[in-house]
Amino acid sequence: MDNIEKWFYKNDDKIKQTAKFIFENPELALEERKSSECLAKFMEQQGFSIEWKAGGLETAFVATWGEGEPILGFLAEYDALPGLGQKPVGERCEVEGSGHGCGHNLLGVGAASAAAALKNELESTGKKATIKLFGCPAEEIMYGKIIMAEQGCFDGLSAAITWHPSDVNRVGEDIYQAMDSKKFRFFGTTSHASGSPHLGRSALDAAELMNVGVNYLREHVTDDIRIHYVYLDGGEKANIVPDFAQTSYFIRGKNREHVDEVSARIERIAQGAALMTDTRYESELVASCMETKLNFTLLDTFYNAMSNILVPTYTEEEIQFAESISKAANLKNKGKYFDGLHKFKNKATDIFVSTDVSNVSHLVPTVTLNTATACKGTPLHHWAFTAQAGSSIGYKSMIYVAKSMAQGAKMLIDNSEILVKAVEEHKSI
Repeated sequence: MDNIEKWFYKNDDKIKQTAKFIFENPELALEERKSSECLAKFMEQQGFSIEWKAGGLETAFVATWGEGEPILGFLAEYDALPGLGQKPVGERCEVEGSGHGCGHNLLGVGAASAAAALKNELESTGKKATIKLFGCPAEEIMYGKIIMAEQGCFDGLSAAITWHPSDVNRVGEDIYQAMDSKKFRFFGTTSHASGSPHLGRSALDAAELMNVGVNYLREHVTDDIRIHYVYLDGGEKANIVPDFAQTSYFIRGKNREHVDEVSARIERIAQGAALMTDTRYESELVASCMETKLNFTLLDTFYNAMSNILVPTYTEEEIQFAESISKAANLKNKGKYFDGLHKFKNKATDIFVSTDVSNVSHLVPTVTLNTATACKGTPLHHWAFTAQAGSSIGYKSMIYVAKSMAQGAKMLIDNSEILVKAVEEHKSI
């Protein structure tokens, strides 16, 4: 048993209890006070120094140990999703409020465990490196790492390492989409909707006309474009002409160029809607992320690390749990609930979701791993994913990926040529 394995054997219960606490105390983006404090305390107990308010964000922190190079950064997340409260059971058992439908209770603790285990390895061998764990809030609203990157938090890193819960075990060869998150606000004039409608200027009409225009736009964009919106405000009573309406838009595409083009066209549609209704509009760019910049040198290295660690096996009780989840959530897995490690294809794949990790990937060589914290076919942002994030299935997968990240990082320290090659690849793209 090597030093990394020894650390996990010794701290197994503490790791699971930390993930359980965050699962039982879900907090939305930028509200993750208990979660961030719990994770920071975990790292402090492992001998890391803590710096709070990284990038000026209240619930962001950086935990640091060691000295010299390489400087390896592990990225942790811990925000939950609204409306996905769920007990860790095999049927819909709703808990009021938010829940970890993306498994971020596991994500943050897994990254923290990898960093702590790597520290134990370096202490035991006397090798030099600097290890940082970045506590990153608000990934679900595409915000935390973008702000932290703008404020220089990731400057100087040799490489960034992270993972995300999934229904498969693999290295992440996915290119996440670039995205703009925008709010559109329309300002009109109130009036009695029946008695004096001619005096009113409806902000809600403007918002609806904008959305109609955007829906017609869908026919005239490239296939990679995804546009989705919700109403945030639209008036209080039907007999009052609304003087304020607000929508929230996500605009995604395979790269920044596509997103910028479509985002500009949507701005013009909003302007046209305001002109048609004699209202005024303004827009706010809430967040803007890049597409992912993959690093195949790091992907190959961490695939080798994952290959040398046993993929989780499951008890009869866990298989029954997966079966119950599959039936209750109507998952299309045909009774095959888990796979082994998927082969490294050495080929990029475009996917239709976004992450703020992408912005980090444009600054430093970055690698993402995926492991099956849920049975096959379980969608993210779903109660069934929440249920498994609080179960032994989720915990086993978290330990597996944490060991993989620690062992992969050890390979970067033991063989400096890997990082040299990774940096060269990063610069060449």
